[in-house]
Amino acid sequence: MPKSVIRRWLPTPEQVRANNGLKFLGKLLHDPNLFHLNRHSVSVAFAVGIFTSFLPLPGQMLIAAVLALWFRCNLPLSMALVWISNPVTMPAIFYSTYKLGAWILGTPPIPFKIELSWEWLTEEVGRIWLPLFSGSLISGIFFATVAYFAMQAIWRWHVVKRWKARLELRKAQIEQRS
Repeated sequence: MPKSVIRRWLPTPEQVRANNGLKFLGKLLHDPNLFHLNRHSVSVAFAVGIFTSFLPLPGQMLIAAVLALWFRCNLPLSMALVWISNPVTMPAIFYSTYKLGAWILGTPPIPFKIELSWEWLTEEVGRIWLPLFSGSLISGIFFATVAYFAMQAIWRWHVVKRWKARLELRKAQIEQRS
């Protein structure tokens, strides 16, 4: 994947360091590895971001930032990929992860009616948390693994393509000189 395409969409290291939500990380944000764009850093960032987007927890961007620091991968990219689970996609993602978790645990899915109250919310979360969290972890690990290897392959393909283009250019230049 071309670095220029990724760089165009990501914030600069200075913008990330200036983010008030990340100020508590202090000097940890000064690690240059958090902003490098190489095959390893981008692949791990994709895995971290996609895994975190499947977690049914608030503060997914913060979790992605902490994991990016821990794995020393591209911080802005891992945080941006969390937005795969956004208000539009969240219901479908969490419904399917709940169904997967219920199937794996062998529990029948619990039908429910939506009622917007704290009592309903706490009661329903108490009933569905185990299948939802289990399915979310399994889905997150699966899709993070797929994303990691897909990015490794895409990056490798792009590098080989550029090598071949340079080789063809050199051959053409040599033929012109002859």
